[in-house]
Amino acid sequence: MELKLNRPICFFDLETTGIDVAKDRIVEISIFKVYPNGNKESKTWLVNPTIPIPPQTTAVHGITNEKVANEPTFKELASQVHNMIKDSDLAGFNSDRFDIPLLAEELLRAEVDFDMKNRVSVDVQTIFHKKEERTLSAALKFYCGTNLENAHSAEADTMATYEILKAQLDRYDDLENDMKSLAEFTTRKKSVDFAGFIALNNEGKEIFTFGKNKGQLVEEVLEKEPGYYGWIQGADFPLYTKKVLTGIKLRKLNNKLS
Repeated sequence: MELKLNRPICFFDLETTGIDVAKDRIVEISIFKVYPNGNKESKTWLVNPTIPIPPQTTAVHGITNEKVANEPTFKELASQVHNMIKDSDLAGFNSDRFDIPLLAEELLRAEVDFDMKNRVSVDVQTIFHKKEERTLSAALKFYCGTNLENAHSAEADTMATYEILKAQLDRYDDLENDMKSLAEFTTRKKSVDFAGFIALNNEGKEIFTFGKNKGQLVEEVLEKEPGYYGWIQGADFPLYTKKVLTGIKLRKLNNKLS
């Protein structure tokens, strides 16, 4: 089953220096873009992360410090990456919890504005886990009857994810071939920032999910405790979390002025 698209969708996968969204860096990125008219394009870049790749991480994806030493940094690639995804929805395998948050950090670090306001994301892993509970390699074998060659290379993982989603739509009649519907199905929680420090309560209002202000409305905390905003901005929180918090603060200020 081919995808029914109202706008392009970019399947992508990252290989990184580790799993800390705020601190780790991209060493390889592969993007496979599918257009509503059926056209497709793909790009894969090796990236110099500017920090050492730990040996235990190299053991997983095979990318060494020497291999990326002469490759461009993500800051040098950021405009190309952004130009490819800026008009698109996003999809990946565990992308909502890892790839999108880390990509957002890299783009913001490169001073390229990024948010998810006008796009949706489809996490193929969530569909798989809700339906079958497996890994990417097992998913490809289960849905497509093929083995995943070159696992943990960004390009192989990206193409496998694309094939799996199409096969999932063929297999499950209750899955709607619509990106907004699939995004809703794959959403795990109502977080406002990717890292989950700010979420929506049952009334659709932003609340903090951590620390002494856990469960309290963000707007109320910022008003009664102005220093809390400054503490978060100066602390080791993800850049996207800081961006979201700034947006809430500015919205509150604009409401007061209007």
